[in-house]
Amino acid sequence: MLTLREETFDHAALPLSTSWLLADCMEFRGKQDLWSRQRPQVLEALRQQAMIQSVESSNRIEGVTVAPDRLVPLALGKSRPRDRSEEELSGYRRALDWIYSRKPALSMDAKTIRHLHALSHAGAGDAGEFKSRDNEIIEILPDGRRRVRFKPTPAKQTARAVDDLCAAYQRLARAPRVPPLLVTCTAAFDLLCIHPFRDGNGRVSRLLTTMLLLQHGFSVGRYVSLERWVEQSKEDYYHVLGECSAGWHEGRNPILPWWNYFLGVLRRAYLDFSRQAEHRTGQGAKTEIARQFILSQVGDFALGDIHSQLPGTSIQLLKKVLADMKSGGQISLSGRGRGAKWALRQ
Repeated sequence: MLTLREETFDHAALPLSTSWLLADCMEFRGKQDLWSRQRPQVLEALRQQAMIQSVESSNRIEGVTVAPDRLVPLALGKSRPRDRSEEELSGYRRALDWIYSRKPALSMDAKTIRHLHALSHAGAGDAGEFKSRDNEIIEILPDGRRRVRFKPTPAKQTARAVDDLCAAYQRLARAPRVPPLLVTCTAAFDLLCIHPFRDGNGRVSRLLTTMLLLQHGFSVGRYVSLERWVEQSKEDYYHVLGECSAGWHEGRNPILPWWNYFLGVLRRAYLDFSRQAEHRTGQGAKTEIARQFILSQVGDFALGDIHSQLPGTSIQLLKKVLADMKSGGQISLSGRGRGAKWALRQ
């Protein structure tokens, strides 16, 4: 049973912490236009950085990666894909381009959802098509055993479930008493539970989230990768998703942990945006962008990895930023020369 229904919000008593998160995100939305007018050069650099990170992280969450030297050309649409993994990264970039270039706003309907899948999974035999067989979400246990964590909506009921979800969104998005951010993240959650495609459901849900946020005036995803923040909190993401999907079919599932997780990610993205857009100009902007980009890395990384993902930033500047962050205790270095690896200090 869909979580996105009137009763969910009628019976929700928001804790003070959740209300604070909502208020912070609304306040940030009011400031973003000011940043856009005052820092156009900084925002252009942030747009490129966000596109690269979003394309990389949303696919890497699903285990899809490419060589570091291929990431930037693919993410910025400057190279044709050479294999299936590269096609999936290029597809995600095309889907983001489509979302950001549509005027007027896109409709929340089954056609749009299927088109997001068709773009992000171009080349797959079932791109843009709902699943033809039932699927299951499998969890790999520490001892290697597999267990079914969740059974999504059966294939025969998927088209109707997606239509119901879209109708519920259209109804509740206009409801004066329901915060649009909660409607948005609940819609993305229900789509994950329906799991309408054979593959790529997580990526489509993240694309849909970006699209719906834009409709409600939250444009931070243009400048800061929401996908990168999800990847950095991937363990929490899967834990909360598992917790909130329990009892979903019967309409007994909790949703507050998912709301808090989503609002927390959005707030962190806006804080990142404010640090990079509000106080930096000129060379200082490039330094701050590089510093924040380094802080967003997952696992070990090399200087070349950073340089390949920050177009227009010199090796000399990156070396200085890395050295300053090392002196400040934010990162550590192991190895020398081409084999040198950096890592964030825990």
